[in-house]
Amino acid sequence: MNKERFRKYELQAKILKALGHPARLLIVDELCKTEHCVCELTKMIGSDTSTVSKHLSVLKDAGIVGIEKRGTNVYYSLKIPCTATFLSCTKDVIRSRSMEQIDIMKEK
Repeated sequence: MNKERFRKYELQAKILKALGHPARLLIVDELCKTEHCVCELTKMIGSDTSTVSKHLSVLKDAGIVGIEKRGTNVYYSLKIPCTATFLSCTKDVIRSRSMEQIDIMKEK
């Protein structure tokens, strides 16, 4: 594989790695609905502010979320709208696999 093509996959992997944590998926799922400040996301996740800020930093570095400062608050929003479709797709895969497992357990 040539270097340019490999670099493309490295950049895509960075985005997927950023999504590879349950708390970050929750953040993205919430940002699909509306923007939020760190304090709101902290309450939703149930972690301390520094942990949530670190998760947001990972998502920001991957280009998934953007920030807007308003007074003393920083609001986060989703920069990649297709992320909502991707999350929906993963939920469909989970449902499908669950149904397959249920069907297997029904067999005698």
